[in-house]
Amino acid sequence: MRRLLELQQKLLPDLIQVLRQRYMLLRSIYHLQPIGRRGLAQAMDTTERILRAEVELLKETGLLHVTAAGMSLSEEGQQVLDDMEPLVGELFGLTDLAERLQKKLGISEVIVVQGNADQSPWVKEELGRVGARVLKQVVQEGDIVAVTGGSSIASVASHLTPSASFKNVQFVPARGGLGERVELQANTLASAMAAKTGASYRLLHVPDRLHPEALQTLVKEPQVQDVLSLLGETRIVLHGIGDAVTMARRRNYSEEELEELVETGAVSEAFGYYFNEAGETVHRMPTIGLQLEEVHKAERVLSIAGGESKAKAILSFAKQSCQNVLITDEGAAHTLLSTRL
Repeated sequence: MRRLLELQQKLLPDLIQVLRQRYMLLRSIYHLQPIGRRGLAQAMDTTERILRAEVELLKETGLLHVTAAGMSLSEEGQQVLDDMEPLVGELFGLTDLAERLQKKLGISEVIVVQGNADQSPWVKEELGRVGARVLKQVVQEGDIVAVTGGSSIASVASHLTPSASFKNVQFVPARGGLGERVELQANTLASAMAAKTGASYRLLHVPDRLHPEALQTLVKEPQVQDVLSLLGETRIVLHGIGDAVTMARRRNYSEEELEELVETGAVSEAFGYYFNEAGETVHRMPTIGLQLEEVHKAERVLSIAGGESKAKAILSFAKQSCQNVLITDEGAAHTLLSTRL
């Protein structure tokens, strides 16, 4: 397969690029459907004029339906996407990117999806789709799956479907509430994942950021103790990786606290821990939930983060050496590969 692609690249250098563009167009429509041409042009960072000819071609070949509501994939268009799925990695160089990143970061498995989440909103949906697929592959009956909040994990939740693999599985929030939209909180996502898969869930009704005295009081509550006991038995951790300052702002840190955080050299955040470029913990929130030592004990740790802006954070957290799988995008991958360790 690789040799065939090399020959095609030499004899028909434009073919791969055309295939890539049309695959990205179909994949964008799949995630955003139904969508109008203007909205699609904005999502793909292109112009309606450039898009018009491609859309007409795909419509004529029967891969798209166009209605007053917008464009959507036909059954044939969906089948083309499904048929191309096993080929995409080799075809567009994603397999090579993943292998290089795997060696550089020392992570057992790296999966790279097309695009850059910083530029195209549909890429985050693609990260979620692949994350849902990987979770379905690794989950086992009776597992406890700890999940964090955030938009990347919310995208995973939206792509999960019922499966026998999730029999007697419990989704448990890795932490309490966060000062952000309710639909992105770990509690909400744990319940959503359970509803999508037919599994069960538990909730952790505590604030994300606590005064030390309040923490000591709440941690003694029987319901909190039950959830913490489950988290201690976690086999799979599903989490995002955040930029340190961005996450601190979302948790309503004061300007003074933000300045102190920047002075520590914090670049990444996960599970309430803030890490510098060397992967060292430089700040820890007083919070109730999954602890870093429990993450290290988990059998499967699935990290999902994309966009070139997340490269520093991904590299920082990778130095914790606790990830089994990293799912990222081309934007982050290219930036990471050009960054010195």
